[in-house]
Parts: sequence; structure tokens; C-alpha cells
Amino acid sequence: MEYMKKTLFVLFLLLFSPIVCAEDINIKGSDTIVRLTQRLAEVYMKDHPQVKIAVSGGGSGVGIAAIINQTADIADASREMKAKELEGAARKNVSPKKVVIAADAIAIIVNERNPVRTLTTDELGAVFRGEITNWKKLGGLDMPVTLYGRQSTSGTYVFLRDLVVKADYSPRMAGLQGNAGIMEAVKADQSGIGFVGVAFIRKAEGVSPLMIAASKDHPYLSPLDKDVVESGAYPLTRPLIQYIDAHSRPEVHGFIAFELSSDGQKVIEEEGFFQIPLSWKTRLH
Repeated sequence: MEYMKKTLFVLFLLLFSPIVCAEDINIKGSDTIVRLTQRLAEVYMKDHPQVKIAVSGGGSGVGIAAIINQTADIADASREMKAKELEGAARKNVSPKKVVIAADAIAIIVNERNPVRTLTTDELGAVFRGEITNWKKLGGLDMPVTLYGRQSTSGTYVFLRDLVVKADYSPRMAGLQGNAGIMEAVKADQSGIGFVGVAFIRKAEGVSPLMIAASKDHPYLSPLDKDVVESGAYPLTRPLIQYIDAHSRPEVHGFIAFELSSDGQKVIEEEGFFQIPLSWKTRLH
């Protein structure tokens, strides 16, 4: 009788438990990268049909938490891991390895009917802190500044806050779920301003990316200019990152190797981001 019970239990597990293939790869994280990673996964799976890759967003914080909790193989991130996150990983015997897969330039967008076309990073910080509340102070029309941003789980939210805002964002900023939401909000609002990854403005209508200068003494530069982004001159240039456990399965390392290959980098450029600059390969790895 006991043997039959054990046999029935094993059969139950085989029939009703979800089957997870050792070659499945689960990727979670940055909304900025999710569309890019989905495309990379599609291309990779065509040549490696035995590997199944699932990609979802939610923000860099979500992806990093998934790596720490071992519910994802790869975390998409548009920011560095925080010390607190690294400590949490160590407590769970996870050794995160950072891999830079592409370059991004955060684009500051306004409605196409807004005549303002340039800002310094100091002005940008004052805008998102809520210190400048009218476009007239920036040489624009006499209308209030409407702020659109991301939620706190977003890597872009954290990166811009730490680099430019250097304080809390204004409580008047609307925290939206993703880049697409910011694009639509600014497109519909003449007084709106927001921030998105460069790939989202390549073919966008109804919004204009601002030229950004590091200071009044520096030139105003476009996030669409490949040369200034790859040289690091554009003030809001950043790496796009994936984190994996140092002890990840060979299938995970195979996909990462594809992303870093010439074929993978070509896909990255086709999707509107920038290939990894040669200078970054020593500076960021």
C-alpha cells in the first residue's frame, strides 16, 4: 500500500507539475531594455531552437530583485546595483556579474509645440526638483511645466535622480509605468516634459528631444548623435546592463555571448540604441 501511494504521488507530480526545461532562460527587468531584449531573444532562438527565452519588464529594481531571489536568470538594468542589493545577493549566495550590452542616451522630451529646444543639466535638475515651474523662465511660453517621469523601480528614474536631480523629484511629477507612457503623455500635453531611452524617440511623432549641455560653458548636444554619445560627451549617456549569477548555466552564458557578438550588437543598433563603444570595454567591464 505504501509503495502504491508513493507511485501515485510521483505520477501526480509528472502529470500536473509545470515542466521547466534546463535550457529555458528567464529575463526580467528594465522597461527601457525589454523591447530590445525581446528582439535579441527572437533572433537567438531562431538559431538555437532548443533554448526558450521569456522576457518581461517591470523596471530595473524588479529584475535585480529577481536575480537576488533566483527567480530569473538575467536581470535587465539601466542602472548599477546598489550596495544594499549586493549585500542582499551575498546573503543568498548569489554572485552578480555585470555585463554591459549597449550604450544609451537618456532623451529629455518636450511637446513638439513647445519652442524650448535646449537645457543645461542644472536647469534640468531644477525643473525636476520643482524649482522651475513655468516655461517662461526657460525662454518658453508662459505656461506651467508639467512633469512626467517613471516609478521608483525604474533604473532611468534612479539614474537621472542621482546624476542630475541630486535630490527627490518634485511631488508634482507623474510617475508612469514605462517609456511609452511618458511618450504619449508628453505628446498630448504642450506643457509636458519627460525622460525616455533614446530608442523610443527614433521614429516618434509629436515630441522633440532637447539638446542638453553639461553647463552654460559646454555645447548643447543631441542624444541622437552617435559620436557624442559614444565619446561620452553627451551628459546623459549611460550603459545598458544585464546582471547574471557568476555561476549561471551554460545556456545563459551562450545568450550573453551572442548579445556581445557582432551579430548581437547589430541587432542593438537596429533597435535604436548604440553599440558598446570600444573605450567602454575596459572602462565599464
